[in-house]
Amino acid sequence: MSEVTVWAMALGVLGAILGSFIAALVIRWPDDRSVMQGRSACDGCGRILNPVELVPLLSALVLRGRCRGCGVAISPVHWRIELAALAIGVAAGIVAPGPVGIAGAVFGWLLLALASLDLVAFWLPDRLTLLLALAGLASAALGIEPPIAERLIGGAAGFGILWLVAFGYRRLRGRDGMGGGDPKLFGAIGLWLGWQMLPAVLLIASMIGLGVVLAAHLKGRAMAADTALPFGALLAIAAYPAWLFMIGLAP
Repeated sequence: MSEVTVWAMALGVLGAILGSFIAALVIRWPDDRSVMQGRSACDGCGRILNPVELVPLLSALVLRGRCRGCGVAISPVHWRIELAALAIGVAAGIVAPGPVGIAGAVFGWLLLALASLDLVAFWLPDRLTLLLALAGLASAALGIEPPIAERLIGGAAGFGILWLVAFGYRRLRGRDGMGGGDPKLFGAIGLWLGWQMLPAVLLIASMIGLGVVLAAHLKGRAMAADTALPFGALLAIAAYPAWLFMIGLAP
């Protein structure tokens, strides 16, 4: 078995396990419920789930996404996040087997948590964004590309660009057009990717947003000028492929 395969499998399994924790975080945190305390239970009947029912992905597949006790459908948020976290780990292991891949997987898993929270609650917690930023600086201290100078410029530029956009929109329209967490998230992404990748991330995120609006329009859903979109989630979705591309091209 090749080194790449081993790393892809190891980070994939770890991703699925961490994905289960991320899913619990996404479901509980917006309701101010502790993630570290309390056992997992069915939302329908309140029955405490046993370990066999908590195996990432496999339990959802075997039980067909339903509680074994009452038959109520379990939120698909669980298996979707677990699958995404697995894919993030596998991709990092393939592109950069070794310590760099571990760092990249951490980047992806943190982005997944932030994107999911933004999608379900329009919320980018400062604590999680700060953790993403600090992890980016830590990866630079370990000698992982890009260099620290490019990361610091990226952090300042990422925050500054979106802060100016938000400020200008507020001055022109008299209301907020962007959440306060978006500039912070883009700054944290800049501390991972450096300044050179930021235009591509912003362009891809904007294109995804336009695609969402177009899809909604084709389905007959009204999208007004003030309809909120989770732009932080779009930035996160665009940032991880950008990291894979950047590391894949590195000498």
